[in-house]
Amino acid sequence: METKQCLECEEQVRGRIDKKFCSDLCRNSYNNKQNSDSTSYVRNITNILRKNRRILAEFISDETAKTSKNKLIERGFVFRYITNTYTTQKGATYYFCYEYGYLPLENDYYFLVKRSEDKM
Repeated sequence: METKQCLECEEQVRGRIDKKFCSDLCRNSYNNKQNSDSTSYVRNITNILRKNRRILAEFISDETAKTSKNKLIERGFVFRYITNTYTTQKGATYYFCYEYGYLPLENDYYFLVKRSEDKM
């Protein structure tokens, strides 16, 4: 009978013929290593989106507000990351970070909105 080695620690694997790992710990460790690059990338983007959402929420006291691009950037807002867009019938495009969004205006100003739950 052929002996197999654990893909993680290279110890001898005992049990079923199709078993690849000697324990759950080794299986989890192996899979975490395989996914670490993509997991790290996704985690970083998620953190940026959450921060963008928090920044927009700070500016909006009711459902709308207006602010400058510089004020958003000072707080750490990253315009490159959004969750979705919404284009009105008139052609204006709102950029959203979850339920908070912004509409670019003239002279580097932004109109900020909070989408209500009944419009989601």
